[in-house]
Amino acid sequence: MKIIQFGAGNIGRSFIGALFSRAGWEVVFVDAAQNLVSLLNEKRYYTVVIKREGLEDEKRTVGPVRAVYSGNTEAVALEIADCDLLSTSVGMDALPEILPVIAAGIMARLSKTSKPLDIIIAENVRTAKSIFLKGIRDSLADKKFPLESYLGLIETSIGKMVPLIKKEDLAEDPLRLFAEEYETLIVDKKAFHNGPPAVNGLMPVEHIEAWVDRKLFIHNLGHAAAAYLGYQANNNVITISEALGLPGVEEAVRLAMNASADALALEYSNSYTREDLAKHIDDLILRFGNTALGDTVYRVGRDIQRKLSENDRIVGAMLLCARKGIDFTAIARVYLAALIFKAADSNGELFPADAEFHSKIMAGKSVPEALESLQFMSELSGLDNSTSEKKKVLETIKNL
Repeated sequence: MKIIQFGAGNIGRSFIGALFSRAGWEVVFVDAAQNLVSLLNEKRYYTVVIKREGLEDEKRTVGPVRAVYSGNTEAVALEIADCDLLSTSVGMDALPEILPVIAAGIMARLSKTSKPLDIIIAENVRTAKSIFLKGIRDSLADKKFPLESYLGLIETSIGKMVPLIKKEDLAEDPLRLFAEEYETLIVDKKAFHNGPPAVNGLMPVEHIEAWVDRKLFIHNLGHAAAAYLGYQANNNVITISEALGLPGVEEAVRLAMNASADALALEYSNSYTREDLAKHIDDLILRFGNTALGDTVYRVGRDIQRKLSENDRIVGAMLLCARKGIDFTAIARVYLAALIFKAADSNGELFPADAEFHSKIMAGKSVPEALESLQFMSELSGLDNSTSEKKKVLETIKNL
């Protein structure tokens, strides 16, 4: 069995590649970084170092694997033509570049087999399925090709945490990754045309939207809350575990996560209970506090503008709470903390998008000044007076 994994980065290698390789699958990475492709083909194996609180590191060797440069469309298309499964974890910005390549692979595949192609979309995007369908269709010459019956577009909930690796560790082994032990890949059971593969760690579920929103509005929200509230409490804080140890931060993070959990339990009562979500929050707080992982406030909090957009972890959670009649004051406090977030990387540099956010969007305005502008709130977070939920979120943020 062969899986094509678009994206040989953190999630691609430490999570998906590792799961399928361990299950005996042939793993072929497709990536835009030619040096990474060359290294994978040269070494054929790589190491994932599992970081556990209070325990020695566990080194797991993954392989044999190989890789193909994504710019070589013909070579990638030939790989897709005879694969059993395809997976992507490239990030939203790179999706427009890979979808035409996947479309070329579909054409090559059709000349060899009529077997449908299942694609695991490991992108942590709520609208992933529609983005893929449109992007691939736009790249096909035959616009009437029955993509829906040919492609299994499988949305996922990706919960694995992989920290940024330090330069000195990369210098020692450029293929090595650090990661937490968590290895559950939640997938949309109903979306497979060929049926979910028997791979340990794969968790097919009936209502994927419930699990995507659980990830976004509890895990992602809580993680961001730890970064933003931790930085607000002490702008010299480096790691998420340190942030949670600051006075009042863990409590505030829990309050935000609990508000979202209250709303999710009402929205998706057929998928999980409030007690299930309480256990999930306890587990996440424990994982966030993993000092061995060394995950940074910078990595978790960066890309402020995306994380404050309407359908993302903070505003999306508040809108859900407003719709369900749940008090979301604790989440609104995370929103305010995000506006002043300026954590830098190990070189003292802001994430480029965050430097632009502060220079062009905040543009020297204080937080109260920014919040007074309806245009600011609308352009940044889609918040206006067009619906009762949006109006309530606006008022709650401004009244804090």
